[in-house]
Amino acid sequence: MDVHDTAAAGAARCPMYDGSFAADPQKVYDYLRAHGPAGPVELAPGVDATLVVGHETALRVLQNPALFARDGRRWTALNDGRVPLDSPVLPMMAYRPNCLFTDGAQHLRLRKAVTESLDRLNVTRIRRDVEPIAAYLIDQFSERGRSDLINDYAKLLPLLLINKLFGCPAAIGDRVTSAMADMFDGKDALKASDELTACFMELITLKRREPGDDITSWLVQHSAGLTDEELKDQLVMLIGAGVEPTRNLIANALLLLLGPEGEDGPSMQIEDALDHVLLNNPPIANYATHFPVQDVDLGGVVVQANSPLVISFAGANSDPALTAAGQAHSRGAHLAWGAGPHACPAKSPAQVIAVTAIEQILNALPDLVLSVPAQELQWRPGPFHRALAALPVQFAPTPATRMASAYGVPTAPRPAVVQQPAPAARIPAPAAQKPAKKGFWSSFLEIFRV
Repeated sequence: MDVHDTAAAGAARCPMYDGSFAADPQKVYDYLRAHGPAGPVELAPGVDATLVVGHETALRVLQNPALFARDGRRWTALNDGRVPLDSPVLPMMAYRPNCLFTDGAQHLRLRKAVTESLDRLNVTRIRRDVEPIAAYLIDQFSERGRSDLINDYAKLLPLLLINKLFGCPAAIGDRVTSAMADMFDGKDALKASDELTACFMELITLKRREPGDDITSWLVQHSAGLTDEELKDQLVMLIGAGVEPTRNLIANALLLLLGPEGEDGPSMQIEDALDHVLLNNPPIANYATHFPVQDVDLGGVVVQANSPLVISFAGANSDPALTAAGQAHSRGAHLAWGAGPHACPAKSPAQVIAVTAIEQILNALPDLVLSVPAQELQWRPGPFHRALAALPVQFAPTPATRMASAYGVPTAPRPAVVQQPAPAARIPAPAAQKPAKKGFWSSFLEIFRV
């Protein structure tokens, strides 16, 4: 373990952004836990924090908003210019006026708008939206007999679903999908963030003028009376909370079902696989940044006021104290959905999305197997997520007809080639403008006629 800066409590500061952490994060959690319920970490170069790895301590922080605030404007090191402004973790930690980073009355008002809008989704609606997207994506690679289920499926499905749930028209949806993909892949994150903001401001203007049966319209119409800026920030939060965690939940559960632990049990239920992942391999492993309003002692580890305190859901879930209490395998014991006033408001929709996505691909490709041994798979570096870099699989090639057969989508005939007579004079024709390449969302809408 590459560690530095010995802390007062005895633990050395552990980096959480390199390949060694991605390969074996549990080693860091166990190391910190040996010195106390929390310990010093470096989330990115120049970004120090304290990571909570004890289950009881994590609950204490999550359930005590009066002492542990979420408002990133308290962050002393950032305010003093000691945090690089181009740090990759800054967008995940700095203040935004959404219900993730606010406290008190402002948080209650924003969260009410979000939760009541999400509550209008039901299982039937979600499954109805997920199934054709899954069929469309599977059709893109089923004839090849091989796929990377991260980039071909788990990454794209929640992006396209968000477009559907937000009511994005084709052009805006393509740009949202592209910007989100760039942000997750680290391709000019600031530019991608600006593009996402522009997309959502256009979408809000559209939904104020022409509301529909979608989350954006419901937020616009909510009695909380959100401003355009507030609406934009809730959409940014929802897409962040809905895409990366869902992508990793689907992928990590598929790994479990296809890998060594799933080999002796095709009978393992998808819901059980999801519970296993949420406890042992949560898709967002470390997050929920808090800022203590005063210096606080966490079991002998003193955390300074207004310094970042991050909850390790993965570390708390693996706390031996849970095993000692006989709660380690209780569905209610894990903290993957958070706890307290900022607990995930989309727990039920997320589970339905993941179950449906996994059902669809396992039913479509029943002979699906990993292309490489599970232990050779690479994990994507980063302090917050537990995310596979790729999930290569192989299967018997099958025709790409799922959209057509299940949803009555007509197969468009190839246009006839018409021979044009040669021009009488050789007059140089103006250069034809290359048509813009369609994105996944507009292509899906065009095929599905929605």
